[in-house]
Amino acid sequence: MSDTPQFKRALVIKLRHHGDVLLTSPVFTVLAQACPGIEIDALVYDETRDMLQGHPAIAQLHTVGRKWRGSWLGGIKAWWRLFSTLRRRDYDLIVNLTDHWHGARLARLLRPRVSVAPQAEKGSAFSNKLWQRSFTALYPELSKNTRHTVEIHLDALRRIGIQPRVEDKRTLYVAGEAAEAAVAERLAALGVSRGSYVLVHPTSRWMFKAWPVAYTAQVIDELVRRGWPVVLSAAPSDEEMAWIAQLREALTQPVHDLAGQLNLKQLGALIAGARLYVGVDSMPMHLASAVGTPTVALFGPTGDIKWAPWGVAHRVVTADFSCRPCGKAGCGDGRVSDCINAITPGQVMAAIDAVLAESA
Repeated sequence: MSDTPQFKRALVIKLRHHGDVLLTSPVFTVLAQACPGIEIDALVYDETRDMLQGHPAIAQLHTVGRKWRGSWLGGIKAWWRLFSTLRRRDYDLIVNLTDHWHGARLARLLRPRVSVAPQAEKGSAFSNKLWQRSFTALYPELSKNTRHTVEIHLDALRRIGIQPRVEDKRTLYVAGEAAEAAVAERLAALGVSRGSYVLVHPTSRWMFKAWPVAYTAQVIDELVRRGWPVVLSAAPSDEEMAWIAQLREALTQPVHDLAGQLNLKQLGALIAGARLYVGVDSMPMHLASAVGTPTVALFGPTGDIKWAPWGVAHRVVTADFSCRPCGKAGCGDGRVSDCINAITPGQVMAAIDAVLAESA
């Protein structure tokens, strides 16, 4: 559009967890399309850089270390090096996608022509005013479970006059050639071909989102009886690996277990090769959307509208509880979620059948 504002160099800031960072990927695509010739940098926490590394619209990927806070002098030096690097980039646009004070400080110090951030309640009238005055524009973040996170991120661009095209809204994840080759070798050793298997990732960083072991085993056993090779994946944390061990004990059919054995890039490549992804609300579920794999996602206490699979054939499976989504760590913060435990294997198998038929 002729009235679309033009920028030469932008910094997009997202200081949150892995899945949150991955869901910013359309922002870079939309900015690159709307502003030909623009250079777009990203600033994320160091452990989340893999979520955006390789994105074709990102010129430079800068990181903040969470451990910087552990050393006063070391943290100051690290921040000064980062600030010096960012200042040399001479940004005329900052898009801050988190209500984090780091974004406000950088907007004030780097002094771009335009800066945009979410509206935020910062606890006091003074803090609210300081937040508001740190940016040239603020965009609203709708509360509760009413709008997908991707659209909320894109609202930052809408607020400054950039209207996203539908075709640019897809999330994107680049696993890379090394990860793809490593996964291809793994699958060949298992005797499994690309596009022939169902990937089940039944765990989450927050295990109150997990479905019962017995129900998960029933669904996996039924898939194998139907002739589907099933590949298991999970993060290598002690809690997730203990859960996978219980699952293995409950299974009556053989599976291919790669749980805890892959890095993030390899996990993305493994998901990309699957015919179907089955899992709970988690970062790997967002990876499935970003690599175009049809998905069945189970949701308990978290918001299925805000965090659902995006841009792929999918089904979200929930139980009808008036209190969900509550966003709590289980009922009463007790680490057990009645709403996800109430989902039945029959519901999940029906969703699997629907997605497989839809994406055939």
